[in-house]
Amino acid sequence: MMINMKELLKKMFVIMAFLIHQQSGTAQIVMPKIFSDNMVLQRDEPLMIWGKYLPGETVQVKFSSLIEEVEVQLDSSWQVYFPAHAASSSPQLLSIYTKSDSLEYSNVLIGDVWLLAGQSNMEWSLGQEEHFESEKEQLAGPQLRFYNPQYVGKGIYAQKYNEEALEKLQSTAFFEGSWEESGMPHVAKLSAIGYYFGKEILQHENIPVGLINLSIGGAPIEAFISEETLEKDQRFYKKVSGNWLDNDELPVWIRERGGQNVGGIAVHVGKTGPNHAYKPGFIYESGIKPILNMPIKGVLWYQGESNAQEIARVFEYPQLQKLLIKDYRKKWKQETLPFYWVQLSSIDTLNYRSQYWPLFRNLQRLLLEEVNYGGMAVSSDVGAENDVHPRNKKVVGERLARWALHQDYDRNIEVSGPLPIDAKYSAGKIKITFEHTADGLMTLNGEMVKGFSLNGKHPVPATIEGSKIIIQTSQKPETVYYGWQPYSTGNLMNSEESPTSTFQITVDD
Repeated sequence: MMINMKELLKKMFVIMAFLIHQQSGTAQIVMPKIFSDNMVLQRDEPLMIWGKYLPGETVQVKFSSLIEEVEVQLDSSWQVYFPAHAASSSPQLLSIYTKSDSLEYSNVLIGDVWLLAGQSNMEWSLGQEEHFESEKEQLAGPQLRFYNPQYVGKGIYAQKYNEEALEKLQSTAFFEGSWEESGMPHVAKLSAIGYYFGKEILQHENIPVGLINLSIGGAPIEAFISEETLEKDQRFYKKVSGNWLDNDELPVWIRERGGQNVGGIAVHVGKTGPNHAYKPGFIYESGIKPILNMPIKGVLWYQGESNAQEIARVFEYPQLQKLLIKDYRKKWKQETLPFYWVQLSSIDTLNYRSQYWPLFRNLQRLLLEEVNYGGMAVSSDVGAENDVHPRNKKVVGERLARWALHQDYDRNIEVSGPLPIDAKYSAGKIKITFEHTADGLMTLNGEMVKGFSLNGKHPVPATIEGSKIIIQTSQKPETVYYGWQPYSTGNLMNSEESPTSTFQITVDD
């Protein structure tokens, strides 16, 4: 009788895996951390449920009135698919069964799931936000859900991590959390920008909204892009070459902070150095990659402060952001995945290295011309002169929501404040034309227009004529600047009181 070696090896593998599981006492269904009670699953997309169990065993999954079953693969993985569901506020039960184990997740809703990513201004909690005292009396309610995991190193700044933190600096242990409803006290720890964005979507669309918050204070953009993606890019492969703590292709500040936390004492060290939230690719590996099987509606991004302190890092940032967007759309298999970002706010240079912020903000604005299905919320008008964390996050979240409401939910609203189209010189006048002016340009309380210059330094008078700005000058300049101070003095807005972006634009004849 002919022996089928492939089948024999398969059976031996299954037996060995079973014995190992039995001996270690781990013969249990293992699910991704993103699964918990109260979660929101993305509507109108096939629902994938996945996990790990004993090879060769059968897993049965029930959701709503549907049941699917599957045999566990040799690598212990399994997955099932359910057809796309419409949005539903009716709590559902997700059940996973084997012949000897079971798991249940209750109060599951179907709606739109948004990923929140970036650094401390995205992470900034609702409980610390300017409007929290009044907001907690009118919370969004249980239809707004959030996954807001804790992470290793949160709240630890310029000091060494303890042994417990060092042990957890691995992708499988870095994030820990579960889904929560938007009620006290849990909601106070949610991203304030995410909360106000989600509340706007919920109130306009009346569908459940889920927020996955993977923002981390101080994290550079490189941490959110996979090592593999950086390595394959001819512009950025050096960012994952050698120990990241000594890599001059990365922002100086994040390497200094990383060294303070783990330098010389790291437990988990890979080919590019010790693990840390700021290490290139680490947030992607520990937070983004584990949820790629879960469809999302879009991404909200507020990041850049850590990449805006050195001129080389400033000029490369737009290409890094485009690389991140392209990679996320590819990994999620959603070519039109919405991606909305917040332009850096305003802060003086007295206590912060913000001298390059006007240039950085202008480069963020120019990305609007290159990124389809994208949008940008201006925040320079609500900046804090001596604090990198402005407290008014409500207006920022609502401005992000305008982009989504218009582009993803077909609401007929203005998405942005004024953005320059062109600047032309004739007969001693510069005329600057704008889009997104609504019913015209204005300033708050009819004040004189502020924020314009012809050299980026010295202010010049400007007046409003309908939807144009007029600047009188006897000679044609090369460029017009607006809001070109780290702490912007610009006060131009449209008739809906949405502010004008920092910009630099060439003057044509």
